[in-house]
Amino acid sequence: MKNVWVICRKELRSYFASPIAYAVMALFALIFGLVFFSATREFVNFTFRSQMNGGGPPISVNEFIIRPMLGFAGTVSLFLIPLISMRLIAEEKRNGTIELLLTSPVQDLSIILGKWLGAMLLYLFVLGMSLLNIAFLFAWGKPDWKPVLVAYLGLLLQGGCLLAVGTVISAMTSNQIVAGGAAFFVSLVLYMLSWFTEYDSTTASRVLNYVSIVPHMENFSKGVLDLKDAVFYVTFIFLALFLTVRQMESLRWRS
Repeated sequence: MKNVWVICRKELRSYFASPIAYAVMALFALIFGLVFFSATREFVNFTFRSQMNGGGPPISVNEFIIRPMLGFAGTVSLFLIPLISMRLIAEEKRNGTIELLLTSPVQDLSIILGKWLGAMLLYLFVLGMSLLNIAFLFAWGKPDWKPVLVAYLGLLLQGGCLLAVGTVISAMTSNQIVAGGAAFFVSLVLYMLSWFTEYDSTTASRVLNYVSIVPHMENFSKGVLDLKDAVFYVTFIFLALFLTVRQMESLRWRS
Protein backbone atom coordinates (compact mmCIF):
# COMPACT_ATOMS: atom_id res chain seq x y z
CA MET A 1 0.00 0.00 0.00
CA LYS A 2 2.96 2.32 0.55
CA ASN A 3 3.87 2.17 -3.15
CA VAL A 4 0.26 2.81 -4.11
CA TRP A 5 0.12 5.93 -1.95
CA VAL A 6 3.46 7.21 -3.30
CA ILE A 7 2.28 6.84 -6.91
CA CYS A 8 -1.09 8.36 -6.01
CA ARG A 9 0.54 11.49 -4.55
CA LYS A 10 2.91 11.79 -7.51
CA GLU A 11 -0.02 11.54 -9.93
CA LEU A 12 -2.04 14.12 -8.04
CA ARG A 13 0.89 16.55 -7.94
CA SER A 14 1.40 16.14 -11.68
CA TYR A 15 -2.22 17.16 -12.29
CA PHE A 16 -1.79 20.39 -10.35
CA ALA A 17 1.62 21.03 -11.95
CA SER A 18 -0.21 21.38 -15.27
CA PRO A 19 -3.34 23.34 -16.24
CA ILE A 20 -5.47 20.17 -16.38
CA ALA A 21 -6.66 20.18 -12.76
CA TYR A 22 -7.41 23.90 -12.69
CA ALA A 23 -9.15 23.84 -16.07
CA VAL A 24 -11.37 20.88 -15.19
CA MET A 25 -12.29 22.29 -11.76
CA ALA A 26 -12.99 25.76 -13.15
CA LEU A 27 -15.08 24.43 -16.04
CA PHE A 28 -17.14 22.22 -13.73
CA ALA A 29 -17.62 25.04 -11.22
CA LEU A 30 -18.74 27.44 -13.97
CA ILE A 31 -21.24 25.06 -15.58
CA PHE A 32 -22.61 23.78 -12.27
CA GLY A 33 -22.85 27.31 -10.88
CA LEU A 34 -24.81 28.64 -13.85
CA VAL A 35 -27.29 25.77 -13.77
CA PHE A 36 -27.55 26.03 -9.98
CA PHE A 37 -28.42 29.72 -10.30
CA SER A 38 -31.14 28.92 -12.84
CA ALA A 39 -32.55 26.11 -10.67
CA THR A 40 -32.70 28.20 -7.49
CA ARG A 41 -34.26 31.13 -9.35
CA GLU A 42 -36.93 28.84 -10.74
CA PHE A 43 -37.51 27.41 -7.26
CA VAL A 44 -38.02 30.89 -5.78
CA ASN A 45 -40.36 31.93 -8.60
CA PHE A 46 -42.36 28.72 -8.23
CA THR A 47 -42.65 29.28 -4.47
CA PHE A 48 -43.88 32.86 -4.92
CA ARG A 49 -46.47 31.80 -7.52
CA SER A 50 -47.67 29.03 -5.22
CA GLN A 51 -48.10 31.46 -2.33
CA MET A 52 -49.96 33.97 -4.52
CA ASN A 53 -52.37 31.22 -5.57
CA GLY A 54 -53.26 30.38 -2.00
CA GLY A 55 -50.37 28.13 -1.10
CA GLY A 56 -50.03 24.38 -1.45
CA PRO A 57 -48.02 21.43 -0.21
CA PRO A 58 -44.44 22.28 0.87
CA ILE A 59 -41.87 22.06 -1.89
CA SER A 60 -38.92 19.78 -1.24
CA VAL A 61 -35.56 21.43 -1.85
CA ASN A 62 -34.04 17.98 -2.29
CA GLU A 63 -36.45 17.00 -5.06
CA PHE A 64 -36.69 20.39 -6.77
CA ILE A 65 -33.03 21.45 -6.74
CA ILE A 66 -30.51 19.04 -5.25
CA ARG A 67 -31.54 15.80 -6.95
CA PRO A 68 -31.71 17.25 -10.50
CA MET A 69 -28.50 19.21 -9.93
CA LEU A 70 -26.48 16.20 -8.78
CA GLY A 71 -27.90 14.20 -11.69
CA PHE A 72 -26.70 16.99 -13.96
CA ALA A 73 -23.28 16.83 -12.27
CA GLY A 74 -23.03 13.18 -13.33
CA THR A 75 -23.75 14.16 -16.93
CA VAL A 76 -21.14 16.92 -16.89
CA SER A 77 -18.61 14.47 -15.45
CA LEU A 78 -19.12 12.32 -18.54
CA PHE A 79 -17.38 15.05 -20.56
CA LEU A 80 -14.72 15.96 -17.98
CA ILE A 81 -13.53 12.54 -16.81
CA PRO A 82 -11.79 11.71 -20.14
CA LEU A 83 -9.72 14.87 -19.63
CA ILE A 84 -8.56 13.44 -16.30
CA SER A 85 -7.90 9.87 -17.41
CA MET A 86 -6.35 10.45 -20.83
CA ARG A 87 -2.86 11.18 -19.50
CA LEU A 88 -2.61 8.44 -16.86
CA ILE A 89 -0.48 5.96 -18.83
CA ALA A 90 -0.44 7.47 -22.32
CA GLU A 91 1.77 10.30 -21.07
CA GLU A 92 4.23 7.81 -19.57
CA LYS A 93 4.49 6.17 -22.98
CA ARG A 94 4.89 9.48 -24.79
CA ASN A 95 7.63 10.67 -22.42
CA GLY A 96 9.41 7.31 -22.47
CA THR A 97 9.09 6.87 -18.69
CA ILE A 98 6.93 3.78 -19.03
CA GLU A 99 10.10 1.67 -19.24
CA LEU A 100 11.19 2.96 -15.83
CA LEU A 101 7.86 1.92 -14.36
CA LEU A 102 7.92 -1.49 -16.01
CA THR A 103 11.46 -2.25 -14.85
CA SER A 104 10.91 -0.94 -11.31
CA PRO A 105 10.31 -3.36 -8.41
CA VAL A 106 6.79 -1.95 -8.02
CA GLN A 107 4.01 -4.35 -8.98
CA ASP A 108 1.78 -3.50 -11.93
CA LEU A 109 -1.28 -3.56 -9.67
CA SER A 110 0.29 -0.96 -7.36
CA ILE A 111 1.08 1.28 -10.34
CA ILE A 112 -2.46 1.06 -11.71
CA LEU A 113 -4.13 1.53 -8.32
CA GLY A 114 -1.92 4.51 -7.52
CA LYS A 115 -2.68 6.25 -10.81
CA TRP A 116 -6.39 5.49 -10.59
CA LEU A 117 -6.59 6.73 -6.99
CA GLY A 118 -4.75 9.92 -7.99
CA ALA A 119 -7.35 10.51 -10.70
CA MET A 120 -10.13 9.72 -8.21
CA LEU A 121 -8.79 12.33 -5.78
CA LEU A 122 -8.82 14.94 -8.53
CA TYR A 123 -12.37 13.93 -9.42
CA LEU A 124 -13.25 14.29 -5.73
CA PHE A 125 -11.88 17.84 -5.80
CA VAL A 126 -13.95 18.53 -8.92
CA LEU A 127 -17.13 17.32 -7.22
CA GLY A 128 -16.16 19.37 -4.20
CA MET A 129 -16.69 22.51 -6.27
CA SER A 130 -20.41 21.73 -6.27
CA LEU A 131 -20.45 21.72 -2.47
CA LEU A 132 -19.94 25.47 -2.53
CA ASN A 133 -23.36 25.83 -4.13
CA ILE A 134 -25.07 23.12 -2.09
CA ALA A 135 -23.81 24.82 1.09
CA PHE A 136 -25.99 27.85 0.33
CA LEU A 137 -29.08 25.64 0.42
CA PHE A 138 -28.15 24.34 3.86
CA ALA A 139 -27.38 27.88 5.04
CA TRP A 140 -30.72 29.32 3.92
CA GLY A 141 -32.95 26.24 3.90
CA LYS A 142 -33.48 22.89 5.53
CA PRO A 143 -32.80 20.14 3.00
CA ASP A 144 -32.30 16.55 4.13
CA TRP A 145 -28.56 15.84 4.20
CA LYS A 146 -28.76 12.02 4.07
CA PRO A 147 -30.00 11.75 0.44
CA VAL A 148 -27.28 14.25 -0.51
CA LEU A 149 -24.55 12.03 0.94
CA VAL A 150 -25.96 8.96 -0.82
CA ALA A 151 -26.14 10.85 -4.12
CA TYR A 152 -22.52 11.97 -3.80
CA LEU A 153 -21.51 8.38 -3.05
CA GLY A 154 -23.22 7.34 -6.28
CA LEU A 155 -21.39 10.07 -8.20
CA LEU A 156 -18.06 8.86 -6.81
CA LEU A 157 -18.78 5.25 -7.76
CA GLN A 158 -19.98 6.22 -11.22
CA GLY A 159 -16.95 8.43 -11.70
CA GLY A 160 -14.71 5.60 -10.52
CA CYS A 161 -16.15 3.37 -13.25
CA LEU A 162 -15.53 5.92 -15.99
CA LEU A 163 -12.03 6.64 -14.70
CA ALA A 164 -11.27 2.91 -14.70
CA VAL A 165 -12.45 2.73 -18.32
CA GLY A 166 -10.26 5.70 -19.16
CA THR A 167 -7.30 4.02 -17.48
CA VAL A 168 -7.69 0.92 -19.66
CA ILE A 169 -7.84 3.01 -22.81
CA SER A 170 -4.91 5.17 -21.73
CA ALA A 171 -2.83 2.01 -21.37
CA MET A 172 -3.57 1.08 -24.99
CA THR A 173 -2.15 4.18 -26.67
CA SER A 174 0.62 6.74 -26.34
CA ASN A 175 -1.51 9.57 -27.73
CA GLN A 176 -3.41 11.49 -25.04
CA ILE A 177 -5.90 12.94 -27.53
CA VAL A 178 -6.75 9.48 -28.83
CA ALA A 179 -7.05 8.19 -25.25
CA GLY A 180 -9.37 11.06 -24.29
CA GLY A 181 -11.53 10.72 -27.39
CA ALA A 182 -11.85 6.94 -27.07
CA ALA A 183 -12.63 7.20 -23.35
CA PHE A 184 -15.35 9.74 -24.07
CA PHE A 185 -16.85 7.54 -26.79
CA VAL A 186 -16.93 4.43 -24.58
CA SER A 187 -18.32 6.43 -21.65
CA LEU A 188 -21.01 7.87 -23.89
CA VAL A 189 -21.98 4.38 -25.08
CA LEU A 190 -22.20 3.15 -21.47
CA TYR A 191 -24.30 6.20 -20.68
CA MET A 192 -26.71 5.83 -23.59
CA LEU A 193 -27.23 2.05 -23.53
CA SER A 194 -30.22 2.43 -21.23
CA TRP A 195 -31.85 4.91 -23.64
CA PHE A 196 -31.85 2.39 -26.49
CA THR A 197 -33.03 -0.58 -24.40
CA GLU A 198 -35.44 1.09 -21.97
CA TYR A 199 -38.63 -0.06 -23.72
CA ASP A 200 -37.31 -3.38 -25.04
CA SER A 201 -38.03 -6.51 -23.01
CA THR A 202 -35.75 -8.98 -24.80
CA THR A 203 -33.00 -10.73 -22.84
CA ALA A 204 -30.24 -9.00 -24.79
CA SER A 205 -31.81 -5.60 -24.13
CA ARG A 206 -32.10 -6.30 -20.41
CA VAL A 207 -28.44 -7.30 -20.28
CA LEU A 208 -27.37 -4.14 -22.13
CA ASN A 209 -29.57 -2.03 -19.89
CA TYR A 210 -27.92 -3.59 -16.83
CA VAL A 211 -24.44 -2.85 -18.21
CA SER A 212 -25.35 0.82 -18.62
CA ILE A 213 -24.11 3.02 -15.76
CA VAL A 214 -27.25 5.18 -15.71
CA PRO A 215 -29.90 2.83 -14.19
CA HIS A 216 -27.64 2.05 -11.24
CA MET A 217 -27.40 5.76 -10.42
CA GLU A 218 -31.16 6.24 -10.14
CA ASN A 219 -31.47 4.84 -6.60
CA PHE A 220 -28.45 6.84 -5.44
CA SER A 221 -29.97 10.05 -6.83
CA LYS A 222 -33.16 9.32 -4.85
CA GLY A 223 -31.15 8.89 -1.66
CA VAL A 224 -31.63 5.11 -1.64
CA LEU A 225 -28.51 3.05 -0.94
CA ASP A 226 -29.09 -0.25 -2.75
CA LEU A 227 -26.35 -2.85 -2.30
CA LYS A 228 -26.79 -4.33 -5.78
CA ASP A 229 -26.03 -0.98 -7.42
CA ALA A 230 -22.94 -0.47 -5.28
CA VAL A 231 -21.77 -4.02 -6.08
CA PHE A 232 -22.23 -3.33 -9.81
CA TYR A 233 -20.03 -0.24 -9.69
CA VAL A 234 -17.34 -1.90 -7.56
CA THR A 235 -17.32 -4.97 -9.83
CA PHE A 236 -17.11 -2.75 -12.92
CA ILE A 237 -14.12 -0.90 -11.45
CA PHE A 238 -12.42 -4.17 -10.51
CA LEU A 239 -12.82 -5.63 -14.01
CA ALA A 240 -11.61 -2.47 -15.74
CA LEU A 241 -8.54 -2.21 -13.52
CA PHE A 242 -7.88 -5.94 -13.98
CA LEU A 243 -7.86 -5.42 -17.75
CA THR A 244 -5.45 -2.51 -17.27
CA VAL A 245 -3.10 -4.73 -15.26
CA ARG A 246 -3.20 -7.33 -18.03
CA GLN A 247 -2.39 -4.62 -20.57
CA MET A 248 0.55 -3.49 -18.43
CA GLU A 249 1.80 -7.07 -18.24
CA SER A 250 1.64 -7.24 -22.02
CA LEU A 251 3.70 -4.06 -22.25
CA ARG A 252 6.22 -5.50 -19.80
CA TRP A 253 6.71 -8.60 -21.91
CA ARG A 254 7.11 -6.56 -25.09
CA SER A 255 9.62 -4.15 -23.60
